[in-house]
Amino acid sequence: MIDIHCHILPGIDDGARGLDDTLDMAREAVNEGIHTIIATPHHKNNKYDNPQGIILQKVEQVNKALSNEGIDLKILPGQEVRIYGEVIGDLDKEEILTLNHTQYLFVEFPSNHVPRYAETLLFDLQLKGIIPIIVHPERNQEIIERPEVLYNLVKKGALSQVTASSVSGHFGKKIRNFSFQLIEANLTHFIASDAHNVSSRGFKMAETMDVIESKYGIDLVYFFQDNAELLLQGNHVYQETPELIKKKKFLGIF
Repeated sequence: MIDIHCHILPGIDDGARGLDDTLDMAREAVNEGIHTIIATPHHKNNKYDNPQGIILQKVEQVNKALSNEGIDLKILPGQEVRIYGEVIGDLDKEEILTLNHTQYLFVEFPSNHVPRYAETLLFDLQLKGIIPIIVHPERNQEIIERPEVLYNLVKKGALSQVTASSVSGHFGKKIRNFSFQLIEANLTHFIASDAHNVSSRGFKMAETMDVIESKYGIDLVYFFQDNAELLLQGNHVYQETPELIKKKKFLGIF
């Protein structure tokens, strides 16, 4: 498997604290059947600034350490960019890093809302040939309450990535069920770990693919796995027509 979202680089955000943690995460990833990881440290999320140059240095350092330890895992560069107004300018300054130098870019919203300028910014990114991928929409409070917000963004060309632990229930039943709704409405295109460590925020990729196969069949597992590989190569990913999530009836009332 390919994991396109992981905080495995040591000492630069709230993921691996040092190289020993990185190696522990790497071993767990291999045990789960992961052979390639895109490292995506936080950038511009009020706590961490990790511009392109720092990330590229860390990726090189980690790949050397993995080779020295005989761990059969490849790390590629990426970034998890918290949405902010100067994203396009910083892309031009080469501070922003796309996923493995492709046209795909991770965009993170604040946990409780979607900024008003998000639609315009995501459109402007697409005008520059960048395809935005909204990370963990299933954990965004506004999207949970108003899933049409995500529908409108996906309909206009954005993609999204759901966290494996959300699907397998590690963030609770509500988020698990909403993740299923996003999958069923064709509103997400990737499953990735968003792993931060080997204790509280592990990979859960193998477990999650088992859940998806059991609930939806093997073809959907292949859909998500193939999309990760297509992204890695900078090719067009598979997309189905997005649908609006219908709100459930409560006591017979909408």
